Amino acid sequence: MTGSAARAARPGLARSSFAALALFAVSTGTAGAGPVSYDLPEETAKLRPGPGAEIAEAHCLTCHSPDYIAMQPAKMGHAFWSAEVTKMIKVYGAPIEEADAKAIADYLAATY
Repeated sequence: MTGSAARAARPGLARSSFAALALFAVSTGTAGAGPVSYDLPEETAKLRPGPGAEIAEAHCLTCHSPDYIAMQPAKMGHAFWSAEVTKMIKVYGAPIEEADAKAIADYLAATY
């Protein structure tokens, strides 16, 4: 008998072999699994000081690192930053009140 003919003659053996292999793979793959803990380095980046920095920190740093803000093109102006803040609110759902959004855009335009 050749390979496929022999397998056809013993269908139960193929199923039980597969089941045993699957059980072995699952049991050995999770045997040593446990919680993993990582020590992250301390955050060193900070927003530049200026009027409105506290408001920007409270709202922007919830999702972004200060590095992300600093990586944006320099001196883009108020229209750019206002559009960015509006995008964060309308597209990404950032919970920022209108007065805070204006203060954040003012701060970013003056500082970055």
